[in-house]
Amino acid sequence: MAARSDILKTLENWLTPENFQDYCPNGLQVEGRDRVHRIITGVTASQALIDEAVEVGADMILVHHGYFWKGEPQPVTGMKKTRIKTLLTHDISLVAYHLPLDDHPDYGNNRQLAEVLGIANPRPLSGLLWEGELAEAMSPDRFAGHLAERLSRQPLHVGAGPDTIRRVAWCTGAAQGFLPVAVEAGVDAYISGEASEPTTHTARECGIHYFGAGHHATERYGVQALGGALAREFGVEHRFIDCDNPV
Repeated sequence: MAARSDILKTLENWLTPENFQDYCPNGLQVEGRDRVHRIITGVTASQALIDEAVEVGADMILVHHGYFWKGEPQPVTGMKKTRIKTLLTHDISLVAYHLPLDDHPDYGNNRQLAEVLGIANPRPLSGLLWEGELAEAMSPDRFAGHLAERLSRQPLHVGAGPDTIRRVAWCTGAAQGFLPVAVEAGVDAYISGEASEPTTHTARECGIHYFGAGHHATERYGVQALGGALAREFGVEHRFIDCDNPV
């Protein structure tokens, strides 16, 4: 059992959200009970995740995608009301970290994706974009199969580049807009979670392999690493719940 305030202070120290201009508030979003015994982590604070957390008696939910995004309607009605009412009724805290979790050198989504994919020497390239090398060069088809095996999701592969892939760049989630930066860096392939209509044309015309590996699929791992670190630091229980999302 640990104090919620101590956990929140540690998260702030680890993730330094003050260094980011984000699209949502980072940290505590909905306040629950003061003491924490069981933390549930997940990618998104969906109703399905909240219901699972209630079922297992969680005191805190820690996610990458929380609430109160810039530009969304502010009234607490409909789906938003139902989600927040469930949290308040069961006295469960909701804590969310978006860009600070993407970027963290140890627990971040980019760093953890490199571990899952076996990318050597992972390092920041530009902003939130990372780069590294494959231990063994692969053909584009073999690399697509590698992504499918490691992430349990068949990736989208568009573009045209070298016959073999060794040097790659990546950014998890909706990061297709960084594709031109990857092109400029001269990597063989670029991975993000989502693609948009211009992505195909950019990849084809600039001679690079692009792999859309899934927003959810590429962002499962940072929050798991963060939850595990909290469990070790405070002696609390931690469980990751993966609510399926094909996007």
